[in-house]
Amino acid sequence: MSVSRIVPNIRTADGPAAEGMERSAEFYGLLGLQEVMNHGWIMTLASASDPAVQLSIMGADATAPVTPDLSIEVADVDAAHAAMRAGGAEIVYPLRDEEWGVRRFFVRDPNGRVVNVLGHR
Repeated sequence: MSVSRIVPNIRTADGPAAEGMERSAEFYGLLGLQEVMNHGWIMTLASASDPAVQLSIMGADATAPVTPDLSIEVADVDAAHAAMRAGGAEIVYPLRDEEWGVRRFFVRDPNGRVVNVLGHR
């Protein structure tokens, strides 16, 4: 199994997601992180000097019933899904292709955290 990146997902505070994302972008901008993706409900910030250093700010997930705590990008999302199912992990959002170009599923880790496992198409 090959992991490309791991990104923490920080949920916005109460109130409109856009306002929470804007405030968070300003805050983390003070540390040198810049917006590299924004879908309106999720914004990813990254370091200009090391783009692999990232975090995402999000309100409610656009298509899933829960908001994941972190995202792990893998080389083969289908193999990751099969491994999680074979290992008896709780799949909380089924494997599917999303309109924004990722294939993903959510799984609950042993600590109760929801992990978004994804691959880009």
